[in-house]
Amino acid sequence: MQLKPINQQVVAVVGASSGIGRKTALEFAKRGASLVVSARSQPGLESLVDEISQIGGKAVAVTADVSEFEQVKAIADRAIQIYGRLDTWVHCAAVNLYATFEQTTPEEFKRIIDVNLIGQVHGAMAALPHLKREGRGSLIHVSSVEAKRSLPFHSAYAASKHGIDGFLEALRIELIHEKLPINVTNVMPASINTPLFNKSRTKLGVKPQGLPPIYEPQAVADTIVYVAEHPTRDIIVGDAGQVMNFIQRLSPRLMDTLLLQAGFKLQKTTEPKPEDAPDNLFEPISNFDHVEGDFSKKTQPSISTWLETHPRIKWGIVFTLGVAVLASYAGNT
Repeated sequence: MQLKPINQQVVAVVGASSGIGRKTALEFAKRGASLVVSARSQPGLESLVDEISQIGGKAVAVTADVSEFEQVKAIADRAIQIYGRLDTWVHCAAVNLYATFEQTTPEEFKRIIDVNLIGQVHGAMAALPHLKREGRGSLIHVSSVEAKRSLPFHSAYAASKHGIDGFLEALRIELIHEKLPINVTNVMPASINTPLFNKSRTKLGVKPQGLPPIYEPQAVADTIVYVAEHPTRDIIVGDAGQVMNFIQRLSPRLMDTLLLQAGFKLQKTTEPKPEDAPDNLFEPISNFDHVEGDFSKKTQPSISTWLETHPRIKWGIVFTLGVAVLASYAGNT
């Protein structure tokens, strides 16, 4: 499957007002892509388009709630109207709730499914006809490592992320069956330092945080830009996410034990946050339209992600280590 160079692509980034989506849009713009950016926050989109313009990029904004299909369709339609085509659809929009299952109301659970899962479905439905007409392209869906392993306090969130993984598996094989050169990628970040934790609804009594270690949005944005040129099935961003997925596949009960020991307390900060604090579950909130969250001092680089997006170096290291092992074995025989 041959995808266009980034500087020849028209890219839609959904969930672009803050966090991963915002950083991703900026990275595509730096590399010369033409952009349509979307989110619920109009001020966030306006500031993003202005920032992209300042670095010499091209972007138009469409305000949309991804739970409404017609609003999502308008994003793809705008790309066709302005640029004449669509090459890559990047879907990042998500909301979250920190609460036990028993604390979660039916309305809250449904809202998370509507945004995080049905919103992603709407994105694929809106983009796919245009990608098929173009003859190639990418559907890049940002889910979470929780597409593979759920965490406590995240029954709704993890259910939505598992659902993304399931629907992408079906869609991918259907496109392969039709012999359509359309890449379908599931990008699964571990804990990322974004404003998500500020904007999430919480019933923990304190401000939540991602399960450490935490990584910067740059790692996810770099990964998304990479897979937009290099067809990739699934990719986990963050060494901890790789380890978590490995342990889950090896022994789910072992993963249960680890989460019982650390999964509850490590998702809590010591900063009080009442249950009625402003959140973006049903409506956007202001003052969080930026890339990074509050945990920059706790972040670390992801070596595994860097190697995944630099395969020549990765396989060079593997080859060198293999030669060294064989030489050592030969020397001892």
